[in-house]
Amino acid sequence: MTRLALLVPGGHGQLGSDLAALADRVGLLHAPGSAELDVTDVGAVDDAVSSFAVAARDAGLKPVLVNASAHTAVDAAESEPDRAYAINATGAGQLAKAAALNGVPMLHVSTDYVFPGDGTRPYEPEDATGPKSVYGKSKLAGEQEVLGAGEQTWVVRTAWVYGATGGNFVKTMAKLEGQRETLSVVDDQRGSPTWSADLAAGLLELAGAVVGDNPPAQRVLHGTNAGETTWYGFTRAIFEELGADPDRVRPCTTADFPRPAPRPAYSVLSGAAWAAAGLTPLRPWREALAAAFATVGDQLRP
Repeated sequence: MTRLALLVPGGHGQLGSDLAALADRVGLLHAPGSAELDVTDVGAVDDAVSSFAVAARDAGLKPVLVNASAHTAVDAAESEPDRAYAINATGAGQLAKAAALNGVPMLHVSTDYVFPGDGTRPYEPEDATGPKSVYGKSKLAGEQEVLGAGEQTWVVRTAWVYGATGGNFVKTMAKLEGQRETLSVVDDQRGSPTWSADLAAGLLELAGAVVGDNPPAQRVLHGTNAGETTWYGFTRAIFEELGADPDRVRPCTTADFPRPAPRPAYSVLSGAAWAAAGLTPLRPWREALAAAFATVGDQLRP
C-alpha cells in the first residue's frame, strides 16, 4: 500500500478531527485549524503547502491535500456572504492552486446544497446544480475554483454530517431530548445522515486511490452514508439510541420553522459514481448512527 502524507486544512473541525484521528494509518499527517492556517491568506497557504510537500517527499511519502476547511454556518452566510465566499470559494481555490504548483493531488469536500433540492431521485455528480442559498452558491464556486486549478483535483460532496467534534444535529437533538417532553422536527426534507468518521475513512481510501496507478477518472464524487430519511426520521433514530421514546418526536413542515437560508427539500446524493470508482460504499446511515453512539456516544450526549 502506498504510504501517504495528508495535509488537512480545517483540521480542528468535525471532519478534520476525524481525519486527524486516522494519523496512525498514514506516514505523516498535518491537520492545522483555522488559527494555524488561514486559507484566505495567500502567502500562508503557499508556504504551508510547499513545506508540506517537501517534508512528505523527503520522508518518501506521497502527499495529498484534503480540504476540510469551510464556512458552514448556513444561516449566517446569508448576512455575511463576503466571508462565506472568501473561505468556501477563494480560499479553496488558493489551496488548489498551491497544490497544483507543488504537484500535490487535492480532495475538496463540498455539499448537497449545490443542488436546487427539488429532485425526486438521488442526485448524480453530473446532474445540474442550482444552489438556493449563499452557502450553497459559495460552495459551488469553490468546486469550480478547485476543478479549474489542475487535473489532480477531486470534489467529494457530502450531506447531513455529524460527529464527535463541534456542534451538529445529533448533539442538538440529544440535548433537547433531556429538556422537552415532545419535540417537533421537520418531516418534508430528505437526505442521508453521514457520520464524519465514515466519511473520513472514505476520504483516506480515495486519497490512496488518487496517488495510485489508476486514479478515478470521475473528478466529482458523492460520499454519504447509504439510504435516506427525513430530519424527523433521523431524530426518531437518535431518540432510540438515547434509550428515549421515539414517539415523543412529532413531525412538522419546513414552513413551521422559517430560517434565513432556504433548505433543500430533497438532497439525497447517489453513491453510484463512488462505487464505480472502486471505492468502498459507506454503510447505511442507521447502522452508522448506532456505531457512532457505540464508540463516541459520550461526546454526542449532552
